Amino acid sequence: MSRFKIVASLGAGALGLLGVAWTLHADPPAKPGTPSPVEPRVTIATAKDRAKLLHEVYSATLDSMHHHFFRRDRAVLPARAMDDVFEEVDKSTKIQTRWIAVNTPAMSLNHEPESAFEKKAAAELSAGKTEWETVENGHYRRATPIPLGAGCVGCHTKFGATNDKTARFAGLVVSIPLKPESK
Repeated sequence: MSRFKIVASLGAGALGLLGVAWTLHADPPAKPGTPSPVEPRVTIATAKDRAKLLHEVYSATLDSMHHHFFRRDRAVLPARAMDDVFEEVDKSTKIQTRWIAVNTPAMSLNHEPESAFEKKAAAELSAGKTEWETVENGHYRRATPIPLGAGCVGCHTKFGATNDKTARFAGLVVSIPLKPESK
């Protein structure tokens, strides 16, 4: 895979993380029949929180791109480089993020679904759900599918199998600690 494709894939992954971050902080959808505002509005506190999170994501992605892709002696798969982004962002935000295998074999033992939530999420995403979420043990957990492109599927399936037209996915699991509810 060319460096351009790798960098482009990492950029696409970063945009995916941006989408996840944005969705995690989005207001609920308006009720049917209610006109939607032209420009979504948030509180100052929400705007500050989003700006800090986006800074962490973009900064970590930039560091990872420079570390992995601008070297003559080696190249790294974009998903592996994103693990470094996850680690850096997770450390500074206390959010936990990880990949899980959904409907292809995991290419790393670290990506096998482990918890009951992850196993259920993998099954639901494989069945076509666009998200799987729960609130438990003081955490909001959300899993969403990450489509695997042709370059990914070749390694995640039977190396070069092209007859199978099944859409293939990995999963992205995000776990955010919640403040205790006041009684």
